[in-house]
Amino acid sequence: MTATAVAHPNIALVKYWGKADADLALPATGSVSMGLDVFPTTTAVTLDAGREARDTLTLNGRVVDDGALVRVERFLDLVRDLAGSQARATVVTENTVPTGAGLASSASGFAALAVAAASAYGLDLSPRDLSRLARRGSGSATRSIPGGVAVWHAGDDAGSFAETIPAPPMAMVVVTIDDGPKEIGSREAMRRTIATSPFYPAWVSSTTETVQDMLAACASGDFTRIGELTESNALRMHATIEGAFPPIRYLNSRSVAVFDAVAALRADGLEAYATADAGPNVVVLCRPEDRARVATALAGFGTVIESGTGPAAHLVGSERPGDHPRAEETTA
Repeated sequence: MTATAVAHPNIALVKYWGKADADLALPATGSVSMGLDVFPTTTAVTLDAGREARDTLTLNGRVVDDGALVRVERFLDLVRDLAGSQARATVVTENTVPTGAGLASSASGFAALAVAAASAYGLDLSPRDLSRLARRGSGSATRSIPGGVAVWHAGDDAGSFAETIPAPPMAMVVVTIDDGPKEIGSREAMRRTIATSPFYPAWVSSTTETVQDMLAACASGDFTRIGELTESNALRMHATIEGAFPPIRYLNSRSVAVFDAVAALRADGLEAYATADAGPNVVVLCRPEDRARVATALAGFGTVIESGTGPAAHLVGSERPGDHPRAEETTA
């Protein structure tokens, strides 16, 4: 059996930073995100019941046998347990998101893997359970399953999943300042922040409140309030990370320059708000009709890509031995 799925990254409007349970990847707080319609990840999972060796992983044409393969194997073990299968798998992934650059490459990667693997192993999972499964690979992948604007609920294993929520039309402009892998990965930075940053408890309590404020703003269609909360929450997260010991600083001088440029756009009457995940690259939230103007204004800061609101993770094809390949229209 071969199954192929596509998923897109998401950018958090209210950030996820910190686990309440590392083994189950349960977040310390809820979060809210907007899925992108750029940077898709396409993943094919092929089962080989006769092979007793390890799973294999090919990423962008290169065979991977390092820590990335270990993460994939651990994730597939979860799927095999659910399916009652011992079959090993060949995983082939084409990822257009810069890996490890703070642009949610693991979100689209594990969301696509969750959908493809569940189908290949014969699991019939609801969108909620697919989101829970993706969470075990990467926390932010939870939100790439439903797509759109989504809330990821904190809670226990059964209750921690993401679902789409009503929101006004929005767009994003991605300003890629550095597409190389960051020196300190998100998992290590998160662990260090929790253990050493004196600001972390305040981050948890304030973010819990911000999630509720963001849900209310989305429900009422208040774009201005959504933007204000988005920019504020991003800066709070980076301040919390910088408070770790030894300090971790993801934003560089060019990142800060983009935040300043976005503030200048607002002062000139073009409403836009900046955010950044755990990396130097900046994403700017704006109204769909303003995204071309925002992109033009920020073109000198790095590679600029416009994005609308992205789709749910979904199957694009499946094939069993002897079958003709068939397209799938089911979305996660």
